Amino acid sequence: MLNKVMLIGNLGRDPEVRSTPSGQSVASFSLATNRRWKDRDGNRQEQTEWHNIVCWGRQAEIAGQYLAKGRQIFVEGRLQTRSWDDKQSGEKKYRTEIVCDNFQMLGGRGDSMQSGGGGHSPSGPPDGPPDSGPDDDDIPF
Repeated sequence: MLNKVMLIGNLGRDPEVRSTPSGQSVASFSLATNRRWKDRDGNRQEQTEWHNIVCWGRQAEIAGQYLAKGRQIFVEGRLQTRSWDDKQSGEKKYRTEIVCDNFQMLGGRGDSMQSGGGGHSPSGPPDGPPDSGPDDDDIPF
């Protein structure tokens, strides 16, 4: 069986890093991927999909230190769905996440880091990530 996910996208928020009771680091953040196409009338269309990413151990520490909102990264991992009972409503809740095995920062250092190191991305609209790649028409295959 195979459960493998590979994504390239932009962080929707800074990673939130915390520790488990046993002391293991865990980081979580959202990642936006974009799909672009032309409809039947030739109009450009775009759809953004948001993914919940979870990193553990050393990957979590690195994410907390180097990643920031707007940064473009490549994530490799696996899908996992968790469930719990909501204390207020009593309903069963579900959350699907990508458990990160590895990530790589893409683009230059200036893509999301202001001079002096650290900080938020200066580009991109406030309601979504900056442009994250070529249109489908620009891909040569």
